[in-house]
Amino acid sequence: MTLQLHRPDGTGGLEPRPVEDQNWRRQLRSPRWGSGRRSGRLPALANAEMNPTSTLRSVLFWLVLALATFVLLVAGYASVFWC
Repeated sequence: MTLQLHRPDGTGGLEPRPVEDQNWRRQLRSPRWGSGRRSGRLPALANAEMNPTSTLRSVLFWLVLALATFVLLVAGYASVFWC
């Protein structure tokens, strides 16, 4: 007897749990996707997380961040804030 097939019933005993389909992909079927479409294929979806940043833009970002950090440190020491 495992807890996978039995669960506590609240009175100290175990009651059988109905067997569920472990293939979660069957629950995702919808007439809008795949075979329900005219072409029978999934639509091409763009991945917004994979739009790479250009090299120039990323280098400029880090240079500006380094310059701003340097200016902040110099201003802090010049005004005797960190001394």
